Amino acid sequence: MEEYSVDDPTQLLEAASDYAYYPGVQNDASAKNFLDRFPLPVIINALQTKADVPGLENILVACLERIFKTKYGASLIPQYMDFVRVGLKVDSQIVRCLACKTVLCLLENLNEETVSSLQLIVDYDVYPLLLDCLINGNEQVATASMDAIKMLAGFPQGKEIVFPTNSNEATHLGELANQCSSLGRVRVLALIVKLFSVSNPVASVIYKSNLLRLFEEEIKNTNDTLVTLSVLELLYELTEVQNSREFLSGNSLLRLLSSIISNKSMESILRSRAMMISGRLLHDNYMFVDELSVQTVISAIDRVLDSAETADADEFEAALEALGQIGSSIQGAELLLSSSPPIARHVIDAAFDQHGRGKQLAGLHALGNISGETRMENTMILNNNAEESLRRLIYETLSKTSKLTPSGFVLSVLRQDSEIRLAVYRMIAGLVARPWFLMEICSKQEIINTVTDANTETTKIGMEARHNCCKAIQKALILSSKVISDTYCDAIAEKVHEAVRRGPYLAKKLETQPVVMTAERF
Repeated sequence: MEEYSVDDPTQLLEAASDYAYYPGVQNDASAKNFLDRFPLPVIINALQTKADVPGLENILVACLERIFKTKYGASLIPQYMDFVRVGLKVDSQIVRCLACKTVLCLLENLNEETVSSLQLIVDYDVYPLLLDCLINGNEQVATASMDAIKMLAGFPQGKEIVFPTNSNEATHLGELANQCSSLGRVRVLALIVKLFSVSNPVASVIYKSNLLRLFEEEIKNTNDTLVTLSVLELLYELTEVQNSREFLSGNSLLRLLSSIISNKSMESILRSRAMMISGRLLHDNYMFVDELSVQTVISAIDRVLDSAETADADEFEAALEALGQIGSSIQGAELLLSSSPPIARHVIDAAFDQHGRGKQLAGLHALGNISGETRMENTMILNNNAEESLRRLIYETLSKTSKLTPSGFVLSVLRQDSEIRLAVYRMIAGLVARPWFLMEICSKQEIINTVTDANTETTKIGMEARHNCCKAIQKALILSSKVISDTYCDAIAEKVHEAVRRGPYLAKKLETQPVVMTAERF
């Protein structure tokens, strides 16, 4: 074996480059073979002393990252914790990022039967250094740090490290946020969002540690629009985390969001995001929120929609989307339809208004939600008052348009572009559970022809929406077999059944045709 010269890193640079950028998978054998030629102390020494060699740092970091991702490489990390600790503190952002990723590799390969990686984290005081990387590192370093902390919190002993019982500890996330710059606080909130996704017990600890108040405090501070928007984006992301839902039903948060929605001096983008977050919160936690908070949110959204002439287009569409989220639950739909005047009128007006595409698109999707397209089959139909309100609003609104009836309207919008058709399929799938709407759909053969034609859509999402629409019509026909004359109903049912049977993607089969070719002659 050719001897490696410490003074001339060329050989190491070439070998490390080959290893780092090898297109295939690097396994334990390849990692061991490389380290037999260039032991870790040699690589680390070169990384620390040859930083002035062009490209060396980037190549060695990429090489080490691939080595530590193998089980063999990860098994060596406990012997080099001093290097990891130093790496977490150096000025070089790329080395700090490597150190954070190395901690992650250590935790991912934790073997409880051998040396405890968690004990090494404690012994080398790694967690405070990870937090420093989170707050003071560049974006890549902060992301790598978050990933390592998230993994750490997934272990019982690690959870105790990440969530100290003493709220005055420097490593307590609440205390850390209080000492940070605005960027640092946003990163702490981003970490909290990640930690919520670890497990329900971790989410419970976050809630009991009163860390959700950090979101409220940042939202109240409206001096910096970009920071407020970043926090609202994180809060929206948090509402999508399954483990967070039972902990986000706080009424104070909804009232705070309502105040943003109602404040016309606020930036339009902030009001729009606040409405969408409110809608999602009420969609997932309606039963856990007091009636006053629900009414406060809905009233604030109602006022935005009432000021249609002056409202920003994005605000208006966000308000419709929020109502659609709220109306996804049976309680929310009944509230929107039974209020006086019904707040759902805004949704129906927008859905049937063909003079604003974005508004109509948002309205159609919201109407699909309110009518039950996203609900279980046995919860699609609402109470009598809400159902009568829904029917009356639809007929009264359409009577003022050129289409006059639901069937005329549906036929016209099914002739529009694929994005509109997708929303119409969803609306039909929800409303068709009502016998009166089923009659409207079946009254025009062209509607049935369009929704049962497998060639109508060319995208996967469009095909699936069309097929779901057919399935909803089929169920409605079975349940309402006496609504239409038997002969006509049977013909439609047969056509719809065949469309359902073919599935969402299978178009009309083409018979194989024989191809006749003249013989090739040489």
